[in-house]
Amino acid sequence: MEKGRIRPWLRRYEDVTDIHFKSDVVVCGYGGAGASAALEASRAGADVLVLERAGGGGGATALSSCEMYLGGSGGTALQRALGIEDSTDNMVAYLHECFGTNADREKIRVYAEGAAEHFDWVESLGVPYKREAIYERVVEPFGDESLLYTGNERAYPFNRLAEPVPRGHVPSREGNQGGKIFMELLMRRVEEAGATIVTDARVVALVQDQESRVRGVMVRVDGEELFAEAGRGVILTAGGFVMNRAMIEQHCAHVLPYAEPYGSPWDMGDGIQMGLAAGANISNMSEVFLSLAIYPPARLTFGLLINNKGQRFVNEDAYLARLAHYAVQQEAQEVYLLVQNEDFERSHYMDPLPISGTGDTIEEVEKEAGLPEGSLQQTVAYYNEFAAEGKDPLFHKAASWTKPINKPPYALVSYAPRDVKYPLGEGPGYLMFTLGGLQTLPGGEVLTPQGDPIPGLYAAGRTTAGLPRTSKGYASGMSVGDATFFGRLAGRHAASHR
Repeated sequence: MEKGRIRPWLRRYEDVTDIHFKSDVVVCGYGGAGASAALEASRAGADVLVLERAGGGGGATALSSCEMYLGGSGGTALQRALGIEDSTDNMVAYLHECFGTNADREKIRVYAEGAAEHFDWVESLGVPYKREAIYERVVEPFGDESLLYTGNERAYPFNRLAEPVPRGHVPSREGNQGGKIFMELLMRRVEEAGATIVTDARVVALVQDQESRVRGVMVRVDGEELFAEAGRGVILTAGGFVMNRAMIEQHCAHVLPYAEPYGSPWDMGDGIQMGLAAGANISNMSEVFLSLAIYPPARLTFGLLINNKGQRFVNEDAYLARLAHYAVQQEAQEVYLLVQNEDFERSHYMDPLPISGTGDTIEEVEKEAGLPEGSLQQTVAYYNEFAAEGKDPLFHKAASWTKPINKPPYALVSYAPRDVKYPLGEGPGYLMFTLGGLQTLPGGEVLTPQGDPIPGLYAAGRTTAGLPRTSKGYASGMSVGDATFFGRLAGRHAASHR
């Protein structure tokens, strides 16, 4: 074993002989979380060094549409401008229902209390937000609107526990460029604040002293390992582990048969590995985001999602991550959408749509698809009996999306992983990214299994188990909102340490 190496991802401070970089705060990763941390730490008076493995900043945030899930405190400036009120308690109630026993209640409360101010901060960077909302069932705006519903707010059971409020805040833009716009402006502000940015610099180990305080990192630049000392703290913002096959197999192998990784190529779990080596606890590692995009077009929601037994299993007006959560629990993940002619349209997400059965009667569709005899007929007959009155006693789909399936011809669209191919690649049919990581306090302090903070170590973003904890309750904007919000807190906390 080479001198100074305790284990992979960790070095002894007492064995370090040369200091190549010296700053108050070292930020490892330059995506949404890292850039937010760097800006806040710099503005708090700290000398900041940012180390980024890739050739430039942006991370997974730059690849996104940059929806942020924000509200509370009476509403954000954007919500209030549109006459929308959103209390903190209402937002907390919704988020508690989203994540149930997986939830970090302290983070939920802190986030809900500060989310409206966070919008002001984002807008102060120069990010454009149009005072206009889209209320249709969409994944992202069709045009340049900046507010939309991005989760299950209007779906059962959430609509019985919290007042439905649109909380998806997206930069006003034409095309899916929100993340690029946001990160360009945020990184410009980081540079203006005086932080030092070093790219093509892979952090390979934390440096910890004999009292367990993190004193800096070892970083590989141009093939050479250099020591970057942090006088106040190190912040790990290196993304999740969705691109690390070995970590996926260890922590969430159940998704491998049906899910395709989605994220930055550098989401290799380096930050999590370093935290573990320094004595950190990990949490929520088996949970992932999944996507089953049966919309847009929104009118496909009038259809019925069924399994290979011809049975429904979820209310179809739920958000695409919740649909996926229940879909993958079905046998062999075989799920189908039954849709009648007046509602059929090829999905934006799949071309061509795989059709498993068609017909002028439900019996014909059932037979062609090879479903158990009578199964789909019984499902549709029961559904139609109540749908005529706008009711769905089994799954409580909203009345606005409930109507009889009685206008032929009919089609049964397959969403089984073996049939579905996304434009991203030729793999299985569900997109996924990880939701687990280091256990932290809201301020970013990384915790041991005993619940004690590791001195000098902070983390934010997908390197941590943050705000979003399950696909069952996920909403678009929770990841970027979480990463930037808690990245800011980590930056301020690290900068305040003396």
